[in-house]
Amino acid sequence: MLPERFLDRMKSLLGEEYTDFLTCYDRPGYQSLRVNLLKGQEKDLAEKVNFLKEAVPWAKGGYYYRSEDKPGRHPFHEAGVYYIQEASAMAPAAYLAPVPGERVLDLCAAPGGKSTQLACAMGGRGILVCNEIHPQRAKILSGNIERMGIENALVLNHEPAFLAKRFPAYFDKILVDAPCSGEGMFRKSQEALKEWSPENITMCARRQRDILESAAAMLRAGGRLVYSTCTFAPEEDEGTISGFLREHPEFYLEEAKKYQGMTGGMILGPKADMPEIEKAIRLWPHKLKGEGHFLACLKKEEKSPDGVLSPGGEEKGISPKECREWAEFREEYLKIPFSGSYIRFGDQLYLIPEKMPLLTGLKVLRPGLHLGTLKKNRFEPAHALALFLKPEDVKNTLDLSLAQAERYLSGQTLPAEGEKGWYLISVEGYSIGWGKLSGSVMKNHYPKGLRI
Repeated sequence: MLPERFLDRMKSLLGEEYTDFLTCYDRPGYQSLRVNLLKGQEKDLAEKVNFLKEAVPWAKGGYYYRSEDKPGRHPFHEAGVYYIQEASAMAPAAYLAPVPGERVLDLCAAPGGKSTQLACAMGGRGILVCNEIHPQRAKILSGNIERMGIENALVLNHEPAFLAKRFPAYFDKILVDAPCSGEGMFRKSQEALKEWSPENITMCARRQRDILESAAAMLRAGGRLVYSTCTFAPEEDEGTISGFLREHPEFYLEEAKKYQGMTGGMILGPKADMPEIEKAIRLWPHKLKGEGHFLACLKKEEKSPDGVLSPGGEEKGISPKECREWAEFREEYLKIPFSGSYIRFGDQLYLIPEKMPLLTGLKVLRPGLHLGTLKKNRFEPAHALALFLKPEDVKNTLDLSLAQAERYLSGQTLPAEGEKGWYLISVEGYSIGWGKLSGSVMKNHYPKGLRI
């Protein structure tokens, strides 16, 4: 039961297309996921995940699947081989198009689909700051960053206005996937349908303007900002962008490729008022295989004020003497060197990205790659380290079949032979956790909170 006032507005917006739009709600939505390009080449991943048949045109690594395939119950999901993500939701990160070495911000990042997509494009190089204002959602975000084996992400829990003061003109690229009324997800989300109201749209539009103001302050001269929502409401889409551009002459809309089924932004008043709004992009559920989305690619003029390259300075890291146990573990069990700086949070050791900004005063959930726990005269590797590593990176491995992996994920021990010590456990070549061999028993170190 779609709200009557929503239907009246959509009929006015769409005209002759309104019937096609309404009919799409009688059909089930499309199911999609994105393979994790940090785990390997797209072709190899798509072949291994053998239920992927059709690619999402606008997103590298994106594929459709059938609901009966149930990828969320497959061991590959726990191994971070893919991220289940709605196809239209893959578009904003694809249009932001970060490259390795850049400083990138996902300002409203939970639950992490777009952050993990940005991380794949960055290939582990540069700094990816993933922020979420709600503490519980920030924890979910951090968990997904871990599951996908991402090494260069800094996960924060702050209001955008706070970050704007801390990171003036710092980022090369910023994604603002703004909280919205969620009209584009009515086919998938009963919660969005129940919470809909004209008052909520007005509240969301006001909040989106504030978030964009903060994002604008954090973007360097010449940088790109992608604004996106999953709503059809013009007040939150073209209205928000038009108002922002009027107040920020240093920004302009970039022309971006439109794939089949995408249309330009809608002119809300006289065309002379804001003709460039047609450069924005709308994704319609009756025109393509995905839900409703809106995005706009904004560029900041090169003549804008210079950025602050290292606000507050950079993290220097700790001395090697303070992580001797890690060095011994690395020498005994790993084949790859770990270059870079380390930081301790209590007894927890992290590898931080190069040129990490100073963390003092920030609410940090994850400051890079979690390596493990420094205990007295020994080191216990973190689950995040296992998901980052590949079998060829370690000296001891145990590769499981899908049936064996299900037993491992439930917390069971496994029979095994070999030298005692730590083993990277994998499923069909993809790392999934740690085990420790003692005698002929592989003790299970899959985190208890994740066990199935």
